[in-house]
Amino acid sequence: MQHLDHDRLVFLALGESEADNGESTHLGSCAHCRREMETLQQVAGLGAETQGLGDLPDPPEHIWQGIVAEVRAAETLPSLTDSRRQHVLPEQPNGTTAEPSTATVTRLAPTDRPRRGRGWSRWASVAVTAVAAAAVGVVGTASVLRPDDPAPTPPQAVVASAPLAAYGATPPAATGDARVLQDGQLHLHVANLPSVPGYYEVWLINPTTMEMFSVGTLGGGSDALLPLPPNVDLKSYSVVDVSAEQYDNNTRHSGDSLLRGTLTG
Repeated sequence: MQHLDHDRLVFLALGESEADNGESTHLGSCAHCRREMETLQQVAGLGAETQGLGDLPDPPEHIWQGIVAEVRAAETLPSLTDSRRQHVLPEQPNGTTAEPSTATVTRLAPTDRPRRGRGWSRWASVAVTAVAAAAVGVVGTASVLRPDDPAPTPPQAVVASAPLAAYGATPPAATGDARVLQDGQLHLHVANLPSVPGYYEVWLINPTTMEMFSVGTLGGGSDALLPLPPNVDLKSYSVVDVSAEQYDNNTRHSGDSLLRGTLTG
């Protein structure tokens, strides 16, 4: 099987051009070219994601030295003439070399267009590699210099859930869902509940005995996170009920259920 040229894959990954029908068909059937394309897209994505990280500490010096070495190696390619590139490392008045930025490394002259030459492929690959190195350096430096930053909280595992549907005379547009989280809380999401003069209360009901207890009340929003008793038996108290209640100092269920659903896990 004839694979797509590497330089063509580079430009497709960078978004410089779009794949024609033949190229799209080949990428759909050739695992080798598809993997290479995905790798190049991931590298280019790393560079794009770091554009808003200007307030982070500068990467270590050895990261910049590696980028400089790669770019200078690319500048020696015979197929890349001075008329087709911009200088990315301008000399300063004191004879030192300015530190490159991600934007500087990847900027090309306005006349540059995709070509099938291998020299241009190597230059584009080096540019993408430099962007990736800068991204890794910035993120790595941030993680080392900011060890006290809180780690992202992983999503809670759901141990049981129930879709909630309109009950009794409630308009059919009223819906919701209930999820019991691993930490023992009930997450409730509701939509299109009819307006009531009082408030909404959440219950767990044993469908066999019709015993029930209140879990809590819904506020003005569509989502609520309510703690469950630590020893609740969800196999017995498996029905989630949302009722309309009055401000009458009566702690019992009003008998006016708006939504109901059965938990399954």
